[in-house]
Amino acid sequence: MILTLAVFVGFIAGVVRAKIRKQQYQVPDLHFLWLLLIAVFPQIVTFHLKGNVQFIPDKIAAIILVSSQILLLIFVWLNRHLPGFWVLGLGLSLNLLVISLNGGLMPISPVTVKKLIPSAILTPDIFGSRLGSTKDVLLQVSDTRLWFLSDWFTFPEWFPYRVAFSLGDILIAFGIFRLLWKPAIPSFQKNRGS
Repeated sequence: MILTLAVFVGFIAGVVRAKIRKQQYQVPDLHFLWLLLIAVFPQIVTFHLKGNVQFIPDKIAAIILVSSQILLLIFVWLNRHLPGFWVLGLGLSLNLLVISLNGGLMPISPVTVKKLIPSAILTPDIFGSRLGSTKDVLLQVSDTRLWFLSDWFTFPEWFPYRVAFSLGDILIAFGIFRLLWKPAIPSFQKNRGS
C-alpha cells in the first residue's frame, strides 16, 4: 500500500511540477524492465492471490520472497543512474537483510497485528508462521533479529487503509517518489535536440 501510494503521489507531483515549470512530464527511462517483471510476478502470485496460500508452503514462499528481493536489487543496480534509485536500493537492502535474518519472511510483532486487527486472536501455535497469504511471519519482538527493520510502522488510525510497513518500505517509497518527481526536460531544450 505504501509503495502504491508513493507511485500515485510521485506521479501526480511530477506532473504538477512539470506543468508549473511549463515542461512536458518525462516518464522515467527504466532499463531492463523485463527483470522487474520477473522479480515482481512471483510475489504477486505468492502473496497477493489469496487462494494460493494453501498451495505454497511457507518455506517456498520464503525462497520466492528472498529471490525476488535479490532480482529487484539487481534491477535497481542496473538503473542506479536514475534519481531516487540509491535510496530505493537502500530500502530494498534493509528489507532483504531483515527478511533473510528471520527465515525468509518479513517479521511482524503481535502488537503490530493487534493495532491493525484489534479482534485478531493470536495463539502461541501461530507464532513463527506466515500470516495468511501475506509475506509476514508472526514473531515476538524478542525473537526477531533487527526488529526495528521489520513491519512495525502503521498509518494513523484515521487513515482508511490499515497496513504495516518497514523502514525499508519507507525508503523504497521515497525513492519511487523521487524518481517520479524528477525534473522534466524543458521544452526549449527538447526543441534544440538536447
